[in-house]
Amino acid sequence: QVQLVESGGGLVQAGGSLRLSCAASGRTFRNYAMGWFRQAPGKEREFVAAVSCNGAFTNYVDSVKGRFTISRDNAKNTVYLQMNSLKPEDAAVYYCAARVSGCYVATFGYDYWGQGTQVTVSS
Repeated sequence: QVQLVESGGGLVQAGGSLRLSCAASGRTFRNYAMGWFRQAPGKEREFVAAVSCNGAFTNYVDSVKGRFTISRDNAKNTVYLQMNSLKPEDAAVYYCAARVSGCYVATFGYDYWGQGTQVTVSS
């Protein structure tokens, strides 16, 4: 079992920045990949970013490349999503997720999910 708790969401103006955090507990954190997903009202949940077990590899959806950065601190059992140049279309509930089957930066196949944190971007 993996427990995930997100934090850092809030209201920000377009062009602003936020950093989301996700604290993990349970299984050995450095042994599994982590990802961020988001879901806007009326839309399906979508993949945003993923990071490998040691942080060396990352994967992003095209719409956030160059603006968002995923990273992890295995000493703190925490994954981060730095979001810069935010746009109104980035507004959503953001979820972190753990993929315990391995270290690959997949866009699917995540096993455990956090409760989500709301990001609101005003224009």
